[in-house]
Amino acid sequence: MFDHEQYAGYLFVYFTDDGKGGGEEIYFALSKGNEPLHWRELNGGKPVLTSRLGEKGVRDPYIIRSPQGDKFFLLGTDLKAHEDRNWQRAVTEGSRSILIWESNDLIHWSEQRMVEVAPPDAGCAWAPEAIYDADSEQYLVYWASMLGDKESEGGEGRYHRMLAARTKDFVNFSEPEVYIDYGLSVIDTTMIRESGKIYRFSKRENISQVFQESGDSSFDASFTLIREKIGQEMMERGEGPIVFKSNVEDKWYLFIDEYGLRGYMPLETKDLDSGVWTMPAEFSLPTKPRHGSVMPVTRSEYERLHAKYGRG
Repeated sequence: MFDHEQYAGYLFVYFTDDGKGGGEEIYFALSKGNEPLHWRELNGGKPVLTSRLGEKGVRDPYIIRSPQGDKFFLLGTDLKAHEDRNWQRAVTEGSRSILIWESNDLIHWSEQRMVEVAPPDAGCAWAPEAIYDADSEQYLVYWASMLGDKESEGGEGRYHRMLAARTKDFVNFSEPEVYIDYGLSVIDTTMIRESGKIYRFSKRENISQVFQESGDSSFDASFTLIREKIGQEMMERGEGPIVFKSNVEDKWYLFIDEYGLRGYMPLETKDLDSGVWTMPAEFSLPTKPRHGSVMPVTRSEYERLHAKYGRG
């Protein structure tokens, strides 16, 4: 397993809404040292990666480090929606594939590939993420797909489930299985492992709010609800949760996108089991970031990213 150097900061990987029909590319930002509430945009605020496959738009990028620490996988949604805003098409007739890049140093990236993961009756494959399971030596890749009888579209029978597949290499995937099905649309699931437990955050579409659960493993069939409607007293709605641990103390951060309003709002807690999150008084995030992910980086990785992209 990866025996990291002392972490020196965080990499924020995201797409944006530039208000002009663009932004569906992958952008990078670096924290100001180990302070994850203040960020500097990399590459002069321009995209680092763009999609040339499928719909030629990429949203919801998620980055994960291999357990050995020497490889990074970057996943994204194959969707270009900013131009026509046709969400009906995106949900019911969208791409069933996810986009994948690989890198050994966060600077040089492989050729993009597109892998079909959702079943033929799915309407889309949104916001793919992954978590490594040491026991099976596989990654669990999970995403949201619209499933159900198309004749009952808009009714109870057709809604987003979270699906999942297993992979060792992000090339070959097992057959997709239903991972979360609560009888109503759930999307944007993200997870973090801490103290032998898995903490899971998802968006419940019917109330446009994020909820928190815990389980014994990512494969656990029964998660326990910790908190509904996280941040409801601080924001009107939320999606695209990002969760990560502080590099320097026992504190966890949860970024939630108050979409269409203020954008990402950071929350923090010192007790994951409590489900109690507070909003810091001061923070500065990149310009209009949308659903992405945050990953700790070592000193050498931090310096390499800054040398390559820090001066635009």
